[in-house]
Amino acid sequence: MTLRLAGLGLDHSRSRRRDAGLAAGCRAVVAACALLVGCGGHEARTLKMRTALDEGAPRAAIAALNEELDVKSDDELPKDLEGDNALLVLDRASIQQSLAQFVASSRDFEAADKAIDMLDLARNASDSIGQYVFSDAAGRYKAPPYEKLLVNTLNMINYLERDDLNGARIEARRLAVMQRYVAEQLHEKDNAILGLGGLLAGFTYEKSGEADEALRYYDEALAFSGYRALRDPVRALARVSSYKSPRIASLDGPDPLPEPLERSNEGEIVLVVGYGRVPHKVSNRVPIGLALTLFANDIEPSNAAAANKLAAQGLVTWVNFPTLARGQGAYEIPSCKVDGGYVQLEEAVDVSAQVRAEWRKIEGKIVASAISRMVVRLAAGVGIQAATQDNKSTAVQVIGLLASLGTQGALAALDTPDTRSWETLPARVAVTRVRVPAGRHQLRLEARGVSRTQAIDVPKGGWKLVSLMALR
Repeated sequence: MTLRLAGLGLDHSRSRRRDAGLAAGCRAVVAACALLVGCGGHEARTLKMRTALDEGAPRAAIAALNEELDVKSDDELPKDLEGDNALLVLDRASIQQSLAQFVASSRDFEAADKAIDMLDLARNASDSIGQYVFSDAAGRYKAPPYEKLLVNTLNMINYLERDDLNGARIEARRLAVMQRYVAEQLHEKDNAILGLGGLLAGFTYEKSGEADEALRYYDEALAFSGYRALRDPVRALARVSSYKSPRIASLDGPDPLPEPLERSNEGEIVLVVGYGRVPHKVSNRVPIGLALTLFANDIEPSNAAAANKLAAQGLVTWVNFPTLARGQGAYEIPSCKVDGGYVQLEEAVDVSAQVRAEWRKIEGKIVASAISRMVVRLAAGVGIQAATQDNKSTAVQVIGLLASLGTQGALAALDTPDTRSWETLPARVAVTRVRVPAGRHQLRLEARGVSRTQAIDVPKGGWKLVSLMALR
């Protein structure tokens, strides 16, 4: 009996030992291919969730996440929060918030926050980038700064929706630590996420009767656009606070302040609308020559030379790395009605723009990591093949080829681009703050075909915060 492989005749009777080696080589290739086919990355795990959200079915999206997390209900956390699971819990927290499941959303945000580290772009960035992008199965997910800021910012909304100022203050204090780090250590004082966090934290401390703390946060929010509704509240606080700043002083003017809420028959409503979804990460495949051209400044000359040499020999023509897909909802105009009348919203933050800005900082290093790993993978495979090439035995040469392919395939499977990110962040967030007569009011918030109709009671001198997260 004769076994035929790739056109080469190998006599089964020659050597059982050679056959055993050949079989081992085949198994290596098959195992590597199985890994490559079976490993779709994080984007594959969240496909059902994204599809459900696109179809306007958030409960189906949560069901898909629960299946991935191997839990039976929205209230259950996975036994293991390491790796991808922490991100899936973050995604579930956002969707729970969109369904007004604020207690469950808070639990998910807080559990995931403890399990996720922040990617430090200020120190040892090269090492961090390489591990961050290509370690799908190992270690904790490393969040970019905007994600860590938004965990506490969005969780403040959960507490304020429930009139829980104590819980909101805890989130504000956690946020303050991240804000200082981002502004002072990463030097990202223009990070627009700081403005939204400042607005919500300032409101929290204002309604807690802490004017100085409120103004510190409001001062930060006023550095960004979209907060014109803060003018009168900030002017009123400035009259009773010792905190001063040029931005706050610039708001003062001759026009009289409205009567204080506690002396009027009015209250306040804060409206927060998030809509669309930020760009998520997908696996990208481009010719090696194009990658070397586009990201030449980020690639070590030795790695570029090695990659060019391998490409010239016909050993590699493509490089795989993660990139950003398109976001959703960029041109949407949300609407809010209070008692049937429209209320104008102001855009507080374009989260998608922040996602893209952070990505541009690291994209070149990501591609450089992909190319350097590719060079190592190909070199390992070529080395194994060369070690058996001098052997005149056809069987040994074939085994060497298969072992080479097995090594390359196994390394390629481990080198799957890291497509992890917090995918259920709203693309944009708009806000406003209005005074209304004390009593019952009917609200309707709408964006991207998603609406929330809510009757609320606003006490005299009191407040209510109402949100909508339209994640489609």
